[in-house]
Amino acid sequence: MIHFPDAAPLERLCLTLAKLRSPEGCPWDKIQTHSSMKEFLIEECAELLDAIDDNDPSGMCEELGDLLMHVIFHAQMAQEKGLFDFDEVIKGVTEKLIRRHPHVFAGEKAENPEQVLDIWREVKSKEKGGIGASPRRFSRIPRHLPALNRARDYQIEAAKAGFDWSSQEQILDKVEEELRELRCALAAKDDDAVDDEIGDLLFSVVNLSRFRGRFSAEELLARTVKKFKRRFEHIENELARQGVSPEQASIEQMEELWDQAKKAEIGTFGGKEE
Repeated sequence: MIHFPDAAPLERLCLTLAKLRSPEGCPWDKIQTHSSMKEFLIEECAELLDAIDDNDPSGMCEELGDLLMHVIFHAQMAQEKGLFDFDEVIKGVTEKLIRRHPHVFAGEKAENPEQVLDIWREVKSKEKGGIGASPRRFSRIPRHLPALNRARDYQIEAAKAGFDWSSQEQILDKVEEELRELRCALAAKDDDAVDDEIGDLLFSVVNLSRFRGRFSAEELLARTVKKFKRRFEHIENELARQGVSPEQASIEQMEELWDQAKKAEIGTFGGKEE
């Protein structure tokens, strides 16, 4: 049975979600809150990013639909409380886009992407009350960004104020300093200090990648995670051919297969060992 057959696609989705939240709707959907849906929203964003990386149009289409569903679901929950509705969400973002693109809609000029970003920042600053509206520059950075990205953004804001290193060699010295402090904390068997020093070491490494201006620490770590996955799957595959599971294999067997995977990558992934 087709529900809401006369509705346009977007309206049909809105009506479907409203039905799921209604007294006659789904027991699971009815009890959800903005907070309870956070983890699912993060998961859907991650799945969309995976589909983009995989160049999977079908997957992108599906995941964009899931993401749109979350937007409308949150708007539906807000409407039930009399806070705002989906129309207000659409109106707000449309007006913001027009306001932040005066070079398209208001006759201003922008010859390149850099000028566009300058205009965007200027308009956004005016929206937030202008320069000096908030002395807390970090308040503009979302708290739910991945920690590596948030660390980078904090460092960028601090650098704008002149609080920055002069060379990557200085930052490397800092990395080595943090590593020495971590070794001392481990030697002292001070678990709290070890935790602190691991965090300090990660922050310093983020600073190094940020200062170099090539790839973010998040991107570099993602590369390494992908590389680790690829090599460990080689271990699993080779052991499976021998009728052995990783749990049954010795560490020496797995290290030999790991080195085998590294050598096989020479010339395939950048022409050098990593």
